[in-house]
Amino acid sequence: MNYGVQLSASGVLTSLYRQDVLTNNLANMDSVGYKPDITATRQRDAARIEDGLSYMPSDALLEQLGAGALMAPNLTDFEQGGLEVTNQPLDVAVRGEGFLVVRDETDTGKDKLRLTRDGRLSLDSRGRLVMASTGMPVMDPGGRTIQLTPGRPVKIDGDGQISQDGRAVARIHLLNPADPSRMTKQGHSLFRAPAETFSSKAAASGQIQQGSLERSAVDEIRTIMQITAAGRDVDANMSLIAQHDRLTDRAINTLGRVS
Repeated sequence: MNYGVQLSASGVLTSLYRQDVLTNNLANMDSVGYKPDITATRQRDAARIEDGLSYMPSDALLEQLGAGALMAPNLTDFEQGGLEVTNQPLDVAVRGEGFLVVRDETDTGKDKLRLTRDGRLSLDSRGRLVMASTGMPVMDPGGRTIQLTPGRPVKIDGDGQISQDGRAVARIHLLNPADPSRMTKQGHSLFRAPAETFSSKAAASGQIQQGSLERSAVDEIRTIMQITAAGRDVDANMSLIAQHDRLTDRAINTLGRVS
């Protein structure tokens, strides 16, 4: 393959991927507690270096150009989303750092605990405090489900303590992972985290705000501009591929013609 075409093709592929990720962020601008993905690229090593063929002859000048771009693993932007007041007693938002701990009862493995900023809560048929969107029960600091009396007023303090009829009945576990970069998305505004994350006894610095929800942290204007910029990068690289094709055609049919 023409080396210039290869470099330009890598630009097309990485720009198309950026568009996909940014479009997904934009589609989740109304998802409660959603944290947008951030794409990153890295330079691809020359084939001789990438394949471990250091003993093979190569062109040092071409190697300085690299071999185009590759996508690096996505990052997550954990910036605080705006808080929206709903005045619903079982809606909670986390102001500052921290995640609610819930349990995925559909997971057949040992790793059932998940983290979320989606504070839309409700009571299930057994009176357990659960996520309204998934039905996953919310955990207390002791790893137990939270049982409430249906039909009775609920007060939730900033530290997660839940009271009914003036009596403390439970506490929501608010956890602040030591290394958020090790968390992975599962969907439905849920995150997986290493098992040791949930054994931490350190208290989260954030506060729970009852009667509010955290909106998506996606900045729609900036995201639209980034999608547009990625589209321009695709067009620019496609133009370079067309130019390389024209140059190759000229080299073969004009410069390479035997007189």
